[in-house]
Amino acid sequence: MSDTAGPLKEKVGRYGIWSLGLRSEDPTRRGELAEAAAELEELGYGAVWLGGNSTARNVAPLVEATSKIVVGTSIQSIWQEEAAVAAANFTELEAAHPGRFVLGLGVSHGRLVDRYRRPYAAMVAHLDELDKAGVPADRRLLAALGPKMLELSRDRAAGAIPYLVTPEHTAQAREILGAGPLLAPEFKVVTETDPSRAREVARGYLAMYLALPNYTNNFLRLGFTEADISDGGSDRLIDAVFAWGDESRIRARIEEFRQAGADHVALQVVTDNPREALPREEWRRLASVLA
Repeated sequence: MSDTAGPLKEKVGRYGIWSLGLRSEDPTRRGELAEAAAELEELGYGAVWLGGNSTARNVAPLVEATSKIVVGTSIQSIWQEEAAVAAANFTELEAAHPGRFVLGLGVSHGRLVDRYRRPYAAMVAHLDELDKAGVPADRRLLAALGPKMLELSRDRAAGAIPYLVTPEHTAQAREILGAGPLLAPEFKVVTETDPSRAREVARGYLAMYLALPNYTNNFLRLGFTEADISDGGSDRLIDAVFAWGDESRIRARIEEFRQAGADHVALQVVTDNPREALPREEWRRLASVLA
């Protein structure tokens, strides 16, 4: 995919926003979501990444409300929607809004999916079906953590969208991907300057992920210990997977990913509000930090 990821890199730019709140299918929130997406475009973000098990249905309202920002799923679970359905939805959205939708795919987690079996083989089979249905490889990305899935994202997609990683992981991923494919890691930001308060907010959010082996195994591969992933996560782990502090500290942490080889960083603002909330004031402040 090294020859085809270039245009996507240009479209998504350096920074985007990763959000659970923007994926809502609640019809009463449609206007709120459209307005928020339009503002993110105005603020200069190149992409919006819809968290959780999102699909083209979640993408369409945001694409319709904007003119150029790329909207991607991060991720659409391969167990949630059959490849034929995913392809049909992609084709429909592509016809209406060419080049605006990127299909981010992932295998989710065994603890969340009853039929979770042989995830790598299942992803290969899913990609085979998407090929047959005409979904171009340069318009899909994989939520890859381990080496085999990273190699697959290099060979069968436009690149990778790793979640809950560190700059060290980004450097390793870039080495596997090579220079061409898009590498767009997600990174969490807490706009708190007090260390205790920032880590408290971070631990509250991280707790659910520490129960998922895909993430904890990746932490161990990166050199963290069992002690680091116990009891809500050590300060060392929290400080590695979250940016917090004043503007200069947050910007420096984000730039560590760029220096490690990321083309684009998908920024998730974490607060102590409900996960579905839209932290629009924080998005504005972050945009000024990145300007």
